[in-house]
Amino acid sequence: MQPVDIIAIAVILLVIGAATFYIIKAKKSGKRCIGCPDSSSCSGSCGSCGSCCNCEKKDS
Repeated sequence: MQPVDIIAIAVILLVIGAATFYIIKAKKSGKRCIGCPDSSSCSGSCGSCGSCCNCEKKDS
């Protein structure tokens, strides 16, 4: 293996590890939809993750 291959594999593993850590941390903090900035305050009655950010607007 070339040193470039080892570096590329290390970078890929680092990105996957960081993403996994972020997902685990977000789930433990109670976020329903990880990509949504308002997911921790969402009531969850909106139906799907795509409408999570619009919960406040729809309920009003």
